[in-house]
Amino acid sequence: MLVTLSLLAVGIASPNDWTTKESLFLKNIRKITSHFVRAGEGYFSPDGRQIVFQAEERDTGNPFYQIFILDLASGRVRRLSPGVGRTTCPYFSPDGKKIIFASSHLDPQAKLHQEAEYRQREEDRRAGRRRRYQWDFDPYMDIFEINVDGTGLKRLTDTPGYDAEGSYSPDGKQIVFCSNRDGNLELYIMHADGGNVRKLTNAPGVYNGGPFFSPDGKRVVFRSDRKEKDRLQLYVINSDGTQEKALTDNDHWVYWAPFWYPDGRHLIYTAADHSNPLARPNYDLYWMNIETGKTTRITFSPGQDVLPVFSNDGKRIMWTSSRDGDPSSQLYIADFAPPED
Repeated sequence: MLVTLSLLAVGIASPNDWTTKESLFLKNIRKITSHFVRAGEGYFSPDGRQIVFQAEERDTGNPFYQIFILDLASGRVRRLSPGVGRTTCPYFSPDGKKIIFASSHLDPQAKLHQEAEYRQREEDRRAGRRRRYQWDFDPYMDIFEINVDGTGLKRLTDTPGYDAEGSYSPDGKQIVFCSNRDGNLELYIMHADGGNVRKLTNAPGVYNGGPFFSPDGKRVVFRSDRKEKDRLQLYVINSDGTQEKALTDNDHWVYWAPFWYPDGRHLIYTAADHSNPLARPNYDLYWMNIETGKTTRITFSPGQDVLPVFSNDGKRIMWTSSRDGDPSSQLYIADFAPPED
């Protein structure tokens, strides 16, 4: 599955118009990363004092994302991942003591891939070409855990193939993740120590990924392109694999990055209209009542707004955006006022 999206702004909107619309739901918006080439996919610690995220450092010889932890009060940032290869999908354990993330640093060709990426970027620069985003399911990607102080790195998956996109259950005893260990990109659940792996979804030939347990641990929300390749839709399934249900059903749109609100009745997610092949889709954040299906648009900026998450108390929202006019993505936080149902 290759999701195509651009982090370029589209169209011209009156700042007063879109900021007024956003102010109904987002207060005190602030940019919290700026010293990286790009940064995104951040998650709050359980106490809300820290975030973990992926970012590309400057002048390190590695053009791929690495994993960082940031103290929101002091602004202090530390890298947690090894610094080699690709990394993605960090997530705090519910007790705040550990973080899981996916990494390809054990790939013996990791540094060669880094050099090849730099060469490709230089070729693109000379040609005036901007590549569209695409996600490669790196077969060397495995899930690791690490203590929040950067010690105790431990590998949790070792089956050949892609293992990534992991997140903990609310009690910290399980991890749900995406894997193609059987040849298909399916969802699996394992014990937090990597044991007792069992398949959650069964939809061969398509992508199933980006899973998160509901606040009560009884359900998992995820994304899948079952209707049409690359046209992601949102689904929910019981954590025992029963009662799978589609939450969206419009193959003219792409829906992805769903994340639970603490009440377990609502979701925040990313979506864009892809019906016009000549128009560049602009991604925004949307809110959904999963019981009634009612949706509300949350962001209206001319830049891209993607990958939203909530703090544990639901009072703050964090997302990845290019709203400031910079084509690189960075992380933003705001105080959140839920829409009325």
